[in-house]
Amino acid sequence: MGASGNVGACVTRHLVARGDDVRVLLRKSSSTKGIDGLDVETRYGDIFDAEAVTAAMRDRDVVYYCVVDVRAELRDPRPLFRTNVEGLRRVLDIASQANLQRFVFLSTIGAIAVGRNGETVDEDTPFNWADQGGSYIESRRQAEQLVLSQARERGLPAVILNVSNPYGPPDWQPRQGLFVKLAALGKMPFYIRGVGSEVVGIDDAAEAMLLAADRGRVGERYIVSERYMTQREMLTIAAEAVGATPPRFGIPMAPVRVLGRVVETFGRLTGREVPITSTSIRLMRLTSPADHGKATRELGWRPTPTEQSIRRAAEFHVARSGR
Repeated sequence: MGASGNVGACVTRHLVARGDDVRVLLRKSSSTKGIDGLDVETRYGDIFDAEAVTAAMRDRDVVYYCVVDVRAELRDPRPLFRTNVEGLRRVLDIASQANLQRFVFLSTIGAIAVGRNGETVDEDTPFNWADQGGSYIESRRQAEQLVLSQARERGLPAVILNVSNPYGPPDWQPRQGLFVKLAALGKMPFYIRGVGSEVVGIDDAAEAMLLAADRGRVGERYIVSERYMTQREMLTIAAEAVGATPPRFGIPMAPVRVLGRVVETFGRLTGREVPITSTSIRLMRLTSPADHGKATRELGWRPTPTEQSIRRAAEFHVARSGR
């Protein structure tokens, strides 16, 4: 479920490559670029269509749930909670009665704590930034609580994967990968000082999802992230991979925050959705190193260096641009 998304499509490709019998549930309006040509059975419907969801899960062993609204910039948070919480709630009610072996839930590294002063966090570090994450992070945290409560109270064999920013081709509608695309096309002359994030190759993220279905402990969370990378390093890797000029100078966070407030005010006055808000900029800043040791120990997950995936993503964007 969610096979039209970036991670969901990659999970689908990995399952097909492994020879699994794969069924996907898609809305008829969904893009299928990431799964076109794959040998899958397609059912149509959405997560609010109980009949379609029930039929999609019938006779399945594992459900990979990759449905998520990631639009942290929305002024009105109701769509986030409708999809990420209420839609999920209906799916979980059906999944709890579907006799599954595993329900693998795609969550986010944003539901993990933030380390202070460079501290590395893990799945057990108490969450410590509820007042700063905004509606998107709150919706994802509530989603996790729904999944965990279904595992405790109704026996749903659920496993949660807290996936960080994934990179790699194909990336047809880049969000996390937008800066990589701009750097590869020579349109990113600057980087933001002091900004970084946890990163992972998208194929490694998909592989972790498959491993979780086979080895993940029910009711557990696993950080799926290869390492922490500064924005400057990420953009330089992308640019140099395709012979573009890397970002030449860094700008401090302070003017970026001002820009966010200005753009946010413009959106509020005009009634338009804008790509940058003070919350989205705050999310860029609130990141820290995370430990994926639990996924390595329990799932056998061993990610490859993410720079390899960033280079391949840069090559994809350049090839697609026709340069």
